[in-house]
Amino acid sequence: MGTRTDPEAVVANAARGDRNRSLERGIAILRAFRPGADLLGNGDLAERTGLSRATVSRLAQTLVDSGMLEHDRRRRAYRLAPPVLSLAHAMRTGSPVLQLAGPWMRTEAEQRKINVGLAVADGDEMVYLESVRYSRRVAWRNVVAGQRVPMELTSLGRAWLSAATDGARRGLMAQFRERRTSGWRDLARDIEAAIASVHEHGYCWASWQPQVVALATPVVVVDHPVYVLNMSITGDAEATEVVDRLCEPLLSLKRRLQDAISHL
Repeated sequence: MGTRTDPEAVVANAARGDRNRSLERGIAILRAFRPGADLLGNGDLAERTGLSRATVSRLAQTLVDSGMLEHDRRRRAYRLAPPVLSLAHAMRTGSPVLQLAGPWMRTEAEQRKINVGLAVADGDEMVYLESVRYSRRVAWRNVVAGQRVPMELTSLGRAWLSAATDGARRGLMAQFRERRTSGWRDLARDIEAAIASVHEHGYCWASWQPQVVALATPVVVVDHPVYVLNMSITGDAEATEVVDRLCEPLLSLKRRLQDAISHL
């Protein structure tokens, strides 16, 4: 996958014509780092970003000089530097939306013994801003914010697609079709059905991981990104049972959060 950006922002920036190419490319290098990829060399970064090795080498050195990357000279590779974590912490602690949503999410998870998440889109993936998960073995297990899941396979992503502009949705569907050639017709049908479900019922559901059924709904507020709430249960319950159990609590939480965000 290439550089990941907000699809809506790409369209807006292109229309304005004021994009800073060097800044975009530097951000693309930072985005190339994912869990499980501690060290990336120039070749790895070039492959992940689509940039030339010469451009990668120049920009990576700038990021090292600015403190965003560390250079392992022995291995001839780069890793993210601590200030990146500081930026993430500043975002989480400074987000009024997370301050509103977090306590409500924890209450729902505790009372109903379910998993509750809040995510936004980043390119063709969804990124968790918060995830509170109930576990039978341990009372609480918090998944680290920042975890990514595929947009096209998850209820989170399909709920977001239901609220996207037609142009953004068409562009993303083309990306999905390109990388999911096997079984694309069935997958496209599932995505369209999920979008229709959101428009009709306010939510959609999916089960892309074994024994996990998840419902999701978009939270749309003017002048804010599209947030997506989800609730899920891990276990042997039938999907219809999970949907019947969680649809009203999910939509109720959405209404509370949507109203609170609109008053920020």
